[in-house]
Amino acid sequence: MSLKGRFFSGLTLAIVMAAFGVVSFAQEAPAPAAPTDKAAKKMKRDGKMGRHGEGRGMRGMRGDRKGGFHGIRGLELTDAQKEQIRVIRENNKPDAAVMAELRTIRESRKTGTALTDDQKNRFKAIRDRQRAKGDAVRTQIENVLTADQKATIQKRRDEMKTRREEFRQKREEFRKNRQAKPAKTDTKKIG
Repeated sequence: MSLKGRFFSGLTLAIVMAAFGVVSFAQEAPAPAAPTDKAAKKMKRDGKMGRHGEGRGMRGMRGDRKGGFHGIRGLELTDAQKEQIRVIRENNKPDAAVMAELRTIRESRKTGTALTDDQKNRFKAIRDRQRAKGDAVRTQIENVLTADQKATIQKRRDEMKTRREEFRQKREEFRKNRQAKPAKTDTKKIG
């Protein structure tokens, strides 16, 4: 057999082996694991897949936050406190019409449409009102908590503030170091 014939025979053999390998690999692939009970409940509850923004709309990676005061997670709340906080949140739910208006303004901004002065003023007024309402809700919830629970929350806030400050310092150092280093250039000698 000539060299050319051996080459094509070897190439044909390699292609056939690769094809059989792909077919056998496809047959042996395990079925995807079923979601855990907790994950299935979450997907059923809010219709979201994935973790990083898939189907999350404007909430992005913030998770399942439903508004209100989130510093109470992990506190030992009594049933009465839980009920009072639930009532406070129920009474301060955002108005669906206002949220729809905000959504249309944000969508028009995303598409690049210039906002009118009326829309800008309306957006600012709604945002300011929501911030004030959020502060009022936070105050109402804090009034439900005991002194020890309030101290725990304050401790967490202080820790978060120090972590944020440390992060800012590290980021500034990184930026300074990055600017101080000259850019690498690839100079290869040809020869």
